[in-house]
Amino acid sequence: MNTSTPPPHASPPGTEQPRRFRPKLRYELIGCGLHGHELLGTDAAELRAEDELFARELGGLRWYRCLRCDSWVALSPPDQPAVKYPPPRDDIKLPLRGRPLRDRYVLRLIALERVVHFLVFGALAAAVLLFANNRAALNAEFTRVLDDLQGGLGGSVVSSNQGIVQDLRRLFAVSITSLYLVGVAIAAYAVMEGVEAVGLWLGKRWAEYLTFLATIVFVPYEVYELTKGVSGLKVLALVLNLAVVAYLLFAKRLFGLRGGGKAEQAEYDADVGWPAIERATPGAAPEPERATPGAAPEPERATPGAAPEPERATPGAAPEPL
Repeated sequence: MNTSTPPPHASPPGTEQPRRFRPKLRYELIGCGLHGHELLGTDAAELRAEDELFARELGGLRWYRCLRCDSWVALSPPDQPAVKYPPPRDDIKLPLRGRPLRDRYVLRLIALERVVHFLVFGALAAAVLLFANNRAALNAEFTRVLDDLQGGLGGSVVSSNQGIVQDLRRLFAVSITSLYLVGVAIAAYAVMEGVEAVGLWLGKRWAEYLTFLATIVFVPYEVYELTKGVSGLKVLALVLNLAVVAYLLFAKRLFGLRGGGKAEQAEYDADVGWPAIERATPGAAPEPERATPGAAPEPERATPGAAPEPERATPGAAPEPL
């Protein structure tokens, strides 16, 4: 007889008590709030016994279970059903739940940040290439404006050895070839940021590795910039990049960390699919205990207060003498 201790009872979905200092965020509710419930069988004429996991009839209404957040929605049966029965389970693409759904939202937040990088660096690359293409004309115009400021106002109003004037002089001193190389390099980095954004939005594993490498390369440079001068923008950029690196390493298990891709897939299989929905269904009947192979059968116990069963005579046996 199986004497293993049964697993502790889990609270039904939506009734978990949040922790006092660390409340649980239900990403499923966020998804349903943004995209609506994922209901199945709303256009079916009839329901079968196998459909009770996600649709039931009670009191003249149909109760449909959201396949994402486990909420039950009461609707009237369809007046003009399109199909006779709900589709088979194998033909249904289930929505994400649990940690895979959380990872999708986090990765898409990172993707939006990469879109901002793509736009900023793309505009910067265009400006550098445009400047390189028109450097001679811009240099002449800059010199003319500077001479007008210095001589037309009767004195040295603008110092040519400091501030933005000095920076512009250095920029005009750069060769056109170097400007084109810098512009192409910035444009290539902008394209890489765009590729990262698309891959992360689609949840591709290769995009996670690309994002990690592209982010970790600039961390030493950002630390060096902080040693030259601290500003809120520099600190924010470093903190965001370190958070992205830590998330990709530990939560997404890159480079084999914490089990790597196999553990990532196992986590996905545990939270997504019909077995996960069945485990989240309250009131499911427990699995009957199975006898251990080779174990002796348990002897029958007499019921208290019951009269003993009379002995039956064996056919053909002589009666016992008085």
